[in-house]
Amino acid sequence: MAVPGTPLAAPGPTAADWMRPSSGRLLVLLKVVPGAGRTVIGGLRDGAILARIAAPPEKGKANEALVAELARLFDLAKSDIAIVSGSASRRKTVSVPASAEDRVRRLAEAPIP
Repeated sequence: MAVPGTPLAAPGPTAADWMRPSSGRLLVLLKVVPGAGRTVIGGLRDGAILARIAAPPEKGKANEALVAELARLFDLAKSDIAIVSGSASRRKTVSVPASAEDRVRRLAEAPIP
């Protein structure tokens, strides 16, 4: 119960904010930081999974590195992962098989690197 005069804590992002089912797949929101010192993905920031990608944002290199890293983390083929929106933006939506849901949740729950 809230104490009068005490502000309520804002709830954290729910899975509905950063992951949703779509036609037997999952759509996952990512906040991508290209040109990072190293490639590391995990934790939630601004309602999306944070992805720091070492590759530069030139000629699709960062997108290719993102898909390769997600495929490695989820133990999937690169062809199983698709960027469905935001290919030229830092905020992207990727589509992954629904079978990867547990791995996606663990990645989101990981501490921000």
